[in-house]
Amino acid sequence: MQIDVTPLPGVGVRKDFAVRKSGRRIGVVEHRDGAIDLIVGKPGNPDVTEQISLSAAEAAALASLLGAPRVVAQLEAEHREFDGVRTRQFPLAAHSPYDGRTLGDTRMRTRTKASIVAVMRAGAVLASPGPEFAFAAGDVLIVVGSADSLTAAAQILHDG
Repeated sequence: MQIDVTPLPGVGVRKDFAVRKSGRRIGVVEHRDGAIDLIVGKPGNPDVTEQISLSAAEAAALASLLGAPRVVAQLEAEHREFDGVRTRQFPLAAHSPYDGRTLGDTRMRTRTKASIVAVMRAGAVLASPGPEFAFAAGDVLIVVGSADSLTAAAQILHDG
């Protein structure tokens, strides 16, 4: 898929692509001041027909919604040949005892045998976080393990 990148002098950068089925264009305008607009255009027309301004937090949430399922699906496909291995995503809630604490503080692998293999934050995938990695509310943790270890991991992330 081709993503077109168009500099917008004095504004920022437009990044968009054509949706295969409808031909419409969808993308974002990244403003120089950090603002982000979600944009939609008609087929064959470069003009924006719909625009939604997003805060940085809203853009990060949208990116996580779009990105985390793809990461999980890819990991699940790769683990399909291994009986008993599962992949799940866990959003880290603001009330989690691990908001602001490190992966090492969870002792996740030792306590559950599950592994946190990636973290989605602000639309970016952070692969293989180390024990010093500090979690933040809104992170989506990608965890691999058995069904039982994933249940235990969910409990730890919720209750400590």
